[in-house]
Amino acid sequence: MIMGLIEKIVEKANFFMWEKNILVVMLIGSALYFTWKTKFIQIRFLKNVGEILFRKGDEENEKGITPFQSFCLGTACRVGAGNVVGVVAAISIGGPGSIFWMWLVALLGSSTAFIESVLAVIYRDGKGGKYKGGTPWIIEKKTGNKKFAVLFALSSILCYFGVTQVMANTITSSLKMSIPSGGNWIAYLLTALTALLLLGKKDKIIGFLNTLVPIMAGLYLMVSLFIILKNATLIPGVFREIVLSAFGIGEAVGGTVGGALMLGIKRGLFSNEAGSGNSTYAAAVSEVDHPAEQGMVQMLGVFVDTLLICSATALVILLGKGGEGLTGVALFQNAMVYHLGWIGKPFVTLILFLFSFSTILGVAFYGKTALTYFTEKKQGLTIFNLLMIAMVFLGGTGENYFVWSLADLGLGLMTIFNLSCIIPLGGEAVAALQEYEAMRGDIIYEKNKSNPV
Repeated sequence: MIMGLIEKIVEKANFFMWEKNILVVMLIGSALYFTWKTKFIQIRFLKNVGEILFRKGDEENEKGITPFQSFCLGTACRVGAGNVVGVVAAISIGGPGSIFWMWLVALLGSSTAFIESVLAVIYRDGKGGKYKGGTPWIIEKKTGNKKFAVLFALSSILCYFGVTQVMANTITSSLKMSIPSGGNWIAYLLTALTALLLLGKKDKIIGFLNTLVPIMAGLYLMVSLFIILKNATLIPGVFREIVLSAFGIGEAVGGTVGGALMLGIKRGLFSNEAGSGNSTYAAAVSEVDHPAEQGMVQMLGVFVDTLLICSATALVILLGKGGEGLTGVALFQNAMVYHLGWIGKPFVTLILFLFSFSTILGVAFYGKTALTYFTEKKQGLTIFNLLMIAMVFLGGTGENYFVWSLADLGLGLMTIFNLSCIIPLGGEAVAALQEYEAMRGDIIYEKNKSNPV
């Protein structure tokens, strides 16, 4: 009876949130609002993010992690199987024009990522000599509504359990495409590798992602760049097709204007995660000189996810041939084989593994942070780690659409709770930005160690 009730709730939640596009309206509205309030922060300060990300003297300490480590953590969660499968689906159904709207949404949504990350630093908890924070802490400290904060934290954990299963299933499914006789041994190895990183006296997630994320992103972008340069003469035509299709001009293949618009918007919004509150968990633990700096770091993560990784996938597909009738991973694999020959197939398997596994580790860190809102007892964290490992095994050995629906429900609730919190508080983040700009001056940035948090 209880399970039946939960299933009905999930069904209704998915209908009202996704099919009626409530979240799309909220996310687009907040992105436009914050872009206006920050006077296009994503354009004005993008060139300055590098000096924050790679600033000399920034080191990990017991209290927090470096901006670069925070960037890798946030990127690990943003860049997943959706950067391949989701983009393929958008192009297959909405046509090339969906990519144009995906770009526009990423540009606007990066301002939301800035706002929520600045607030996460301002309202984080530094008790006990170690930073922790995120949207639950923002809600409680600003509104005093602990129940509302608890709901967000629970929604987070619910979402991450589902995401872990989806990513694990993506890994095993893609490997079985290359090794049909693989069986469940793939799931066993994946589970063992996850357990090795999650269990133990010292948390290994940050250090591992700090190495993995630059490697996987760099590898994917280098191969994609090779394909783009190889087909350089075709690039102007592809961009023309994307723009014309976005506005229903010409005879671009696939989709309609409405389909391209909605699929591009959804792909951009749900890939870069701006507005969901996910990145607040990574932002809160970063050691920065000013909250605005961490906002810019997470803002860059949106650009990397959508404008680089998703765009690379789109161009590889649009430059390929012979994929008629194919969808999903099969279409992407066909494009890679067309461009790279036989090596394209194992390359797709490798990339899906790296993207998906990094997401599993990223959401494991986020989930543990959400759990610390309730308790920091070692037993509780151990139980959470064991459950995450179990989710990896279950996802690797089979498909559980009910749990995957819970992931959608959790993400939808997180987004509603987060936006309801940060929109009224956006003025504080804007004030922090103005303070940072005044401190920085027009040309020279004078490093200030007095953190106003």
